[in-house]
Amino acid sequence: MPYDLSDCLVVGVASSALFDLAESGAYFLEHGEAKYRIYQDERIDQTLEPGVAFPFIQRLLNLNDLRPGDPLVEVIILSHNDPMTGLRVKRSVRAHGLGITRSVFTQGQSPHAYIEAFEMSLFLSGNRDDVDAAIKAGFPAGHVLPSSATYDDDDPSLRVAFDFDGVLADDESERVYRAAEGIDEYLEHEDQKSHVPLAPGLLQPLLADLNRIQTLEEERKASDLNYTPRLRISLITARNAPAHERPIHSMRDWGVNVNDAFFLGGIDKSKVLRVLRPHIFFDDQQSHLDGATEYIAGVHVPYGVANNAAPAPKIDVAFPPSSDVLSTELSDVTR
Repeated sequence: MPYDLSDCLVVGVASSALFDLAESGAYFLEHGEAKYRIYQDERIDQTLEPGVAFPFIQRLLNLNDLRPGDPLVEVIILSHNDPMTGLRVKRSVRAHGLGITRSVFTQGQSPHAYIEAFEMSLFLSGNRDDVDAAIKAGFPAGHVLPSSATYDDDDPSLRVAFDFDGVLADDESERVYRAAEGIDEYLEHEDQKSHVPLAPGLLQPLLADLNRIQTLEEERKASDLNYTPRLRISLITARNAPAHERPIHSMRDWGVNVNDAFFLGGIDKSKVLRVLRPHIFFDDQQSHLDGATEYIAGVHVPYGVANNAAPAPKIDVAFPPSSDVLSTELSDVTR
């Protein structure tokens, strides 16, 4: 009987997001593919260090204990590597105790076309080109940015945060904002449309899947008073009153919800992110993420008008241009 993914939250993750591949990628660039194969084979039992998305993936998989024998979460590795050079990644998965058994290796080709085949609610990659291609095809994807954030390994909680426009919702309101003659015109428009739900964005299904997991946590808590729910979801948006009602009514119409909502009205999001410290935060504007790389794993969702003919992204001082260019090139061969 085929393995059914329809009742799972399925996440595709590139090895460039899951592990730190800077060293092996640099070797590939310097020595080429043939020597890279030898390099990886000689180091096949040297466990790769965790990458930016590792804490999120690890904690997400740990939620499978809510439904033993019938996983709530399925994580599948999608990689440009061939099966031979991908063995080190698979052994590292096992060494870290991650419950990942399925993988796709597409030597030299972007694996994003398989997002739909595996019913994924999210694809994470360190390669911007792969993410752009996925989003262009209408798939839920995010570009994992460099980060120096660290988390307490003894804390089992999982904190997930979303921007609203261009992430959970489509970019309709963002287009209105950019066309408006001043903030007052935009606020008036959103106030008048407060009860008109926006169309769901690329990551709305991900939120719905996370809500289903939260429902199981609530059921567990009802039967076990000692159980503490681990998954907490937050909304962090630049909207403020009176534009705050439309997201709430939209989410109600979609049948989804969040635990926390921050309507910041232009206050720097990094001030909230420094306190909240989500294990992953999705935003459609990279400028909102660059200032928080010390505190979060930031994921840029390059969707909609905010990313059309956008200016060059602001460079974080911790990651100078040479590092950014290198990481992009490396991810072509080390995902």
